[in-house]
Amino acid sequence: MGILRLSHVDITVPDLDLASAYYTEVIGMGLVAREQDRLYLRCWDEEDHHSLAVRYDPRVGIDRFSFKVEREDDLDDLERRVENYGFHVSRVSRGEELGQGESIRFETPSGHEMELVHEVDKLGSRLPKVNPGMIPDDLRGIAPPRMDHLLVTAEEGPEATKFYLDVLGFRLTEQLLDGDGHQIGTWMERSHSPHDLAVVSGPNGGLHHFAYWLDDWDQVRSAADVLAYNAIQIDVGPTRHGITRGSTIYFFDPMGTRNEVFTGGYRPDPDFPTITWTEDNIGKAIFYYEGDLNERFMKVHT
Repeated sequence: MGILRLSHVDITVPDLDLASAYYTEVIGMGLVAREQDRLYLRCWDEEDHHSLAVRYDPRVGIDRFSFKVEREDDLDDLERRVENYGFHVSRVSRGEELGQGESIRFETPSGHEMELVHEVDKLGSRLPKVNPGMIPDDLRGIAPPRMDHLLVTAEEGPEATKFYLDVLGFRLTEQLLDGDGHQIGTWMERSHSPHDLAVVSGPNGGLHHFAYWLDDWDQVRSAADVLAYNAIQIDVGPTRHGITRGSTIYFFDPMGTRNEVFTGGYRPDPDFPTITWTEDNIGKAIFYYEGDLNERFMKVHT
């Protein structure tokens, strides 16, 4: 009951043709539909209509992020909880958003538009449901099987985190505290993964990155080969996080939005205790091998 997992991330770009080429040929997503000002894409092992929507806008940024709920009446329950917290909720009717039924939208304390949806068109993955192979035989680029998580920025990270925990039912897996014990980064989950959503200190409404799942370290290394061959700007990696224990590469799409490929980490049980990192270990917390952060990783967001 409640939120299941990340449904889709919606971003803006100044060049739809360039975005289409990058996300299909380099990342390896499938283009589901194209409207005059919007692209809808998904990964090869995803069942739902899309996991990424890309809208034309001269400004690079994020439109919204959407999470899927388990039952239709979860929308009513969560609508009441958000309104009781003091935020206005809008209803989006079936047909207003391509590929999905009714949803609710509201602004979070960090100024992001968040959407919750139950009914999503099922297109099926690229593999059959009877005697499937391991992977499709015509994949391109990095070819991640699915979208994994996103990280957003907030001026008041503890307030944003409290909203996700107390109102929407997320669970805190890890936190990064400054010298006074205040949260400067939080990692939260709903799908029993290390994190579905993370919040770090920064401007309200910002997107630090969204991430694709890969199945193992060898695929992360192969992703680095694809990125280098296509002259894609790598931010950090291949390397490993202290927080989440995952292996990673961060890189930028041609328009400046940071992407990540991610694998590994732990599977937190319902009674998994929150792991705390302190600011004096921030380098190892984020990049365990290097033990240091580059200035671009700390300051660049969309």
